[in-house]
Amino acid sequence: MSEIGHITRRSIRAGVSEIGKGHGHALKTPSMSIVKAGTAYWALIFALGFVLGTVRTLWGAAALGEGNFILIEIPVMLTASWLAARWLVARYAVPRGRAALAMGGIAFALLMLAEIMLTAMLGGDPREWLASLATPPELYGFLGQVAFGLMPWLVTLRESRA
Repeated sequence: MSEIGHITRRSIRAGVSEIGKGHGHALKTPSMSIVKAGTAYWALIFALGFVLGTVRTLWGAAALGEGNFILIEIPVMLTASWLAARWLVARYAVPRGRAALAMGGIAFALLMLAEIMLTAMLGGDPREWLASLATPPELYGFLGQVAFGLMPWLVTLRESRA
């Protein structure tokens, strides 16, 4: 057991396991609280995006045009992202820097996976969806999604200055 390492109660509480401690080094694994925070962040914002996307598809695009509705949708999504990231960073005590980037990266990866899966489930071609992200108005939405992924980190930057 000492050759492989061990997980101490203290490291579990800190969300870190020490592997290889018997060899004079400790390899830290990602904190489960960061994974939980990233997953919760994704779920909250994805749910809102799903509702807004449904409204856009059923009503908004016809009434205002696809591009115009996306331009209205982005500030709503980014405001919700800021609020959710701020709440979850505090709730899960996500530290600044890499941990906050990891939280956002997890959420962004889940978002991209969900987008690809939804595209395929609705009969679309994921490759075409991906290619569409390079041109407006989808490009604007994608840039908003990138900002969503960076939001936990941006929240911690602002909080550290306050």
